[in-house]
Amino acid sequence: MAKFSNPSKLSKEEQEKLFLNFCRALSQLKNPIEAAQFLKDLLSVQEVEMLAKRLKAAELLIKGETYAEISRFLKISSGTISRVNEWLKISGDGYKIAIKRIPKEGEKSSLLEDKFNPLSWRNVKKKYPLYYWPELLLEAIVKGSKYQEKRKLKSVLETMDKKTELFKKLDFLLNQKRKPRNS
Repeated sequence: MAKFSNPSKLSKEEQEKLFLNFCRALSQLKNPIEAAQFLKDLLSVQEVEMLAKRLKAAELLIKGETYAEISRFLKISSGTISRVNEWLKISGDGYKIAIKRIPKEGEKSSLLEDKFNPLSWRNVKKKYPLYYWPELLLEAIVKGSKYQEKRKLKSVLETMDKKTELFKKLDFLLNQKRKPRNS
């Protein structure tokens, strides 16, 4: 995090108001993707990494891991681990709540990981849309099709060579179950 030489220019009351406003903004984020977008805009890569490591250090301390194990795993100093441990002892409620609410490995994390991984298939297609325009166009047509149109597309699908990538993609798109929209 950036260090400021004279943070006392704001009164204590003004600092508290800013902090509460920041907390309100955080609490209004609806899902991990929105939170990641906000933090990506707000913090540098190093700051995000530092905060994430502190949270993981707190989790590992709660699980009973040693300073040496945590330091080796997260590549952080024992001083950082010690500060996190002190925060956990003094209050630590924020850490404990956050850690308790983190989904376990594999739970709903792939969408978030996919969205922010520059090498994910989704992001490569987004970055080079002209290269993938036939596939993107096909996806848009299928997604925008009504029931009758989808039936016609399925009849066309029956005449195609089943070994082609286009057939496989179209078959997947047409047989994918969609959740009904709530208006």
